[in-house]
Amino acid sequence: MSRPAPVTTGRYAPPAPVRELTATSADGAPVHVEVHGPEGAPAVVLAHGWTCSTAFWAAQIRELAADHRVIAYDQRGHGRSPASPACSTDALADDLEAVLTATLAPGERAVIAGHSMGGMTVMAASARPAFREHAAAVLLCSTGSTRLVPESTVLPLRPGRVRTWITGHILGSRAPLGPVTPAARRILKYATMGPASAPDMVEACARIVHACPRTVRHAWSHVLATLDLDAAVRELNVPVEIVAGTADRLTPPVHARALAAALPDCRGLTELPGVGHMTPVEAPDLVTSRIRDLVTAHVSAQQPPVPAEENA
Repeated sequence: MSRPAPVTTGRYAPPAPVRELTATSADGAPVHVEVHGPEGAPAVVLAHGWTCSTAFWAAQIRELAADHRVIAYDQRGHGRSPASPACSTDALADDLEAVLTATLAPGERAVIAGHSMGGMTVMAASARPAFREHAAAVLLCSTGSTRLVPESTVLPLRPGRVRTWITGHILGSRAPLGPVTPAARRILKYATMGPASAPDMVEACARIVHACPRTVRHAWSHVLATLDLDAAVRELNVPVEIVAGTADRLTPPVHARALAAALPDCRGLTELPGVGHMTPVEAPDLVTSRIRDLVTAHVSAQQPPVPAEENA
């Protein structure tokens, strides 16, 4: 079965990168990387979530690439990065380290933004040498560090063993998602987006999620179901901003609040009323502005001034 392509018009259509490259992870896995924007501009690295791809960040890339060097990559098995038998938070951290090393100069600092599993990737890499060398600040969007299945509210049932068991089987299903039909859009919107999400947002997300191979979706669901990154959160010793939607059924705000309490240097938690799990798509301007603010405060402000003769 052919997989749907991303949308081709509007703000959620992925812009063409300036260049593409392949980073090689610690186990030899190839990781597809795209670079947008001018060389020498302040750097931003974007890590997408479960069942998504670089296309998920289209709105942020489109705005930021005017004056930032935006680096986006496909998590292994997603987008154009081949699937790998290694599915673990360690593998995610390996991949992020490989991307940082392949795209940033020694000592160069960047803002790293992670959505959902991308945020978990950032947490998993928090103590890694390459991450500590290159991470100036972090934006965590719609993510959590543990208890993802028990806290999920995809099913309108009381919390407890029954809801957890059923939720785990739904999220870990091997069933193909099939084509993007009106029914499929309604299901995806209910599970992952706020009730007021516009049709173009739903269409963009549906195409991205339905393009993820079901074997990849199933393999990574087990990693998420057993996730425990609480210790890694306490190692995330950079300024961190958090964005969460109050209508998020996959990672409800309880996760964002727990992260804010545990992080060594949390600079703020923004809860967006009525917004679901897909915050970079549902609230693109706010997410982009948070990234810009972090760059201004923690990357641009630390760049050495241009010598006087170069300003003449």
